[in-house]
Amino acid sequence: MSLKLALLLALLAASAGIGFGYLLRLIISLGKKGSMELDIQRLELLSKEEAQRTILEAEEKVKELVDRTQAELKERESRSKSTEDRLIKKEEFLDKRQTDLDKEVEHVKSRAQEVRVLKGKIEGVVEAKTDELSKVAGLSRVEAKNELLKIIEKESEEDIMVRMQKLESQGQERLDRKARDILAVAIQRLAAPISGEVMATSLSLPSDEIKGKIIGKEGRNIKAFERATGVEVIVDDTPNSITISSYDPIRRAVAKFALENLIADGRIQPAKIEEFVEKAREEVNKIIREEGEKAAIECEIYNLDSKLLAILGRLYFRSSYSQNVLKHSVEMAHIAGMIATELGANVAVAKAGALLHDIGKALDHEVSGTHVEIGRRILQKFGVDEEIIKAMQAHHEEYPYETVESIIVQTADAVSGGRPGARRDNLEHYLKRLSDLEGIATSFEGVEKAYALQAGREIRVFVLPEKVSDLEAKKMARDIALRIEGELKYPGEIKVNVIREARSIEFAR
Repeated sequence: MSLKLALLLALLAASAGIGFGYLLRLIISLGKKGSMELDIQRLELLSKEEAQRTILEAEEKVKELVDRTQAELKERESRSKSTEDRLIKKEEFLDKRQTDLDKEVEHVKSRAQEVRVLKGKIEGVVEAKTDELSKVAGLSRVEAKNELLKIIEKESEEDIMVRMQKLESQGQERLDRKARDILAVAIQRLAAPISGEVMATSLSLPSDEIKGKIIGKEGRNIKAFERATGVEVIVDDTPNSITISSYDPIRRAVAKFALENLIADGRIQPAKIEEFVEKAREEVNKIIREEGEKAAIECEIYNLDSKLLAILGRLYFRSSYSQNVLKHSVEMAHIAGMIATELGANVAVAKAGALLHDIGKALDHEVSGTHVEIGRRILQKFGVDEEIIKAMQAHHEEYPYETVESIIVQTADAVSGGRPGARRDNLEHYLKRLSDLEGIATSFEGVEKAYALQAGREIRVFVLPEKVSDLEAKKMARDIALRIEGELKYPGEIKVNVIREARSIEFAR
């Protein structure tokens, strides 16, 4: 009984605690709700105040913007009004000017009409007077005009002729004086020395003992050397010196270099001779290239093909009337440049035409035709400017003068070649005779090479043994001699020496 009572009391106490807790929680919740409503009301009041303040600020800014815009509009309206006033005044001024111009045009038209009327009256009067004069003179207007011209021409003919002759004479004198001045200035500015080519080259020896080695046993070495180079080696009593003789300066140069190298090497024998001669040819070819390039650079002529410069360099070993052709061409280029400058012509074309004018002489022994025609073909092959070809091709008057530069090149050629001591005709004829002598020999079939020696008194002809027999060699010597007798003029006699030599070469490995 007491346990049940205790349980009941405990249950009642728990229920009372739960009810009190719920009541307490309800009271607390109601208190928090009231506080939140107060916060919300406060925030609403703050938001309304902020919105009111923002609206006021916006209204003030809008008012300022409207005021500023209205002020700008008023200013623009004011400017537009002033511009409109100016345009109105200008339009009124233009209208007034147009009215004045119309009045002036009408006045001019009226004056022109008056002038036409007066002109018609004057023409009528002149016509009437002319008809009256024609009736009196018995001549028409055309006849009277022709008669008057004849009378004036006859009276003035002598005066006109005298005046024309005087002007022509004075003009020619001025032109001649100007031409002489230009040439004199060109020659004075270029005073290059001129030295004639010689026919022989002297070579100094370390001692006279070397002469025996050069000659060799039974003359074997000297014969092999002369055959390989095409020159004549003269060994005389002159101490420590020998002479290399040939009309061809390239052969002399090759022989000189080869002999100097052989002497330095000390092994002078036929096999070494051929080896050193070949090396000397390569050295001479190098000199030819360098001289061609140096000449072009000296004359300030660029963009020429390297092969064309090599052909130009061959002129370093070529002479014309004892004048070195390359030096002559360089001298011509300088003279042509000076004359072209004075005349206002194309300096570059004139200098290039002068430098290349004799390039055909580098190959005229190998190619048929005149050196001018050969030179034209060479320049065309290497794409040289047509103006330069026109300038060079007329220097011997084989082609007409097409440009002023062609006349300048011909003039420069005459100035350079006509200088005192520059040329000797006898030597040129002598060289041509030697060249013709070799040309006759090489024209025969089976001839390998031919050399004119002994100042043209001997021609040595080397034939190919596989093409020419001993009997044919004898007949060839006779045929060459007969052609020389028929085609050339020469003093004394010429020895024709046809050489046929067979070689058998094998290598032991």
